[in-house]
Amino acid sequence: MKQGDSQSGQGPQNRTKGPENNGEPPAKAIAPSPWILRFAPLVRSGGSVLDLACGSGRHSRLFLDLGHPVLAVDRNVSRFKGPDQQANLEILACDLETGGVPAFLNRRFDAIVVTNYLYRPLLPSIAAALAPEALLLYETFARGNEKFGRPSNPDFLLEPGELLTCFGGGLRVLAYEDLEVSAPKPAAVQRICARRD
Repeated sequence: MKQGDSQSGQGPQNRTKGPENNGEPPAKAIAPSPWILRFAPLVRSGGSVLDLACGSGRHSRLFLDLGHPVLAVDRNVSRFKGPDQQANLEILACDLETGGVPAFLNRRFDAIVVTNYLYRPLLPSIAAALAPEALLLYETFARGNEKFGRPSNPDFLLEPGELLTCFGGGLRVLAYEDLEVSAPKPAAVQRICARRD
């Protein structure tokens, strides 16, 4: 069968077959977080970026487009959307919550990006993996989110001021918010932009 032909004779199909999407049309890529977009220009030009718990890779793609080498880490990298064979992209499958501190956190990065993920035992190692003058961009769900739906488990919700407590002592806080947002969906979030001096 030639490319574009289908057995039904209906011509080309706009579907990608595979276990990850069950033959449905490819999902539209999720836009980067406005918080991450706002502070991305502060990352040192050409500096290395760790996208921790990268999910579909929306922030990895952003930083690749800005000319940064990126290490994209997630337990399930099959959700990563976009070219996975790119010179400045390293994709690593890693369960962040078993086996102690992952070895890649012994490296130093010019920026670390974490969104919609919280595993408290890793927070000190995240801070330690920041190179001098590196930027931390962290945004995740906070207490109060239970009224909007998931996550509602306190283990996955930041306590009031928790990001400031975790990172404010060793890093210079450039911006911090603890608020409710309406987009992309209603949620209670905390977010911080902090720099290692």
